[in-house]
Amino acid sequence: MNTPAAGIAPAVVWPESLSLPSSVTLPAPAKLNLMLHIVGQREDGYHLLQTQFQFLDFCDQLTFELTGEHSGGIELISEMKDVAAEENLIVKAGRQLQRCHPDRILPDVRITLEKRIPMGGGVGGGSSDCATALIALNYLWQLNMTVDQLAEIGVSLGADVPVFVRGNAAWAEGIGEQLTPIYLPEPYFVVLIPDCHISTAKIFSNKELTRDSRIMKIAPALEQGGHNDCEPIVRSLYPEVDEAVSWLAQFSKTQMTGTGACVFAGFKDKETAIKILCQKPENWQGFVAQGKNISPLFSKLSEFIES
Repeated sequence: MNTPAAGIAPAVVWPESLSLPSSVTLPAPAKLNLMLHIVGQREDGYHLLQTQFQFLDFCDQLTFELTGEHSGGIELISEMKDVAAEENLIVKAGRQLQRCHPDRILPDVRITLEKRIPMGGGVGGGSSDCATALIALNYLWQLNMTVDQLAEIGVSLGADVPVFVRGNAAWAEGIGEQLTPIYLPEPYFVVLIPDCHISTAKIFSNKELTRDSRIMKIAPALEQGGHNDCEPIVRSLYPEVDEAVSWLAQFSKTQMTGTGACVFAGFKDKETAIKILCQKPENWQGFVAQGKNISPLFSKLSEFIES
């Protein structure tokens, strides 16, 4: 697939304030790890990595409604019955914002989650929902917090949250919190969803996991690409993932994202990607989405910027 060169990008500049309606629906995009190299491990057990994040135009939808009450209430309406509301990252995001402003009585909010992003697939659905909540409530509650402050709250809730808060495709280092905005080709991806739920902790604790990949600089990594150090372990433990990678690799370079289970391959146009997806076995799940260097959340909120 012929693609233009990639490189360092300017950071997204979020508006200092927005006038949002009291009821607004916003996207929470999925992401892909286009590579995931594990280059070391800290004494506290956290793994040091190098990865490339890119968003997809495949999103959960969150509707925020200010109810008119002022009792500190955060109501989450969701079909995710296996996760208690107060344990959901969306509600945790709101509670963290409330704790940052103990002197203010903030309006009650009702949040309705329409879930599309598969759970446990390595495409960041929970982290993205959390980031959308942080950004939306910052505007709706008129808190005037900076993106750095929101990203700091985000990393306390999940290592992948800051990339969604900042809104740029990114090169990430450290435990994933050291972000450099990048621009990348924006192909159309076929994403397959193997029928298995993978524990990140289980993969990262596996003794066979490679933890000493060569440290790369950004420019050669963007030019040469990379691999996913977690993929061999996951493929050996989960035959569903191995089968999906093998099948999709017939058509293009195929990788797993994050610690799985989703696998992906890029194509130059939407029609080709859809044609490939239509050939998958009938009992498999998957979707086509375009890679995006600017978060669909930022693009949507830009519609509310006052001219």
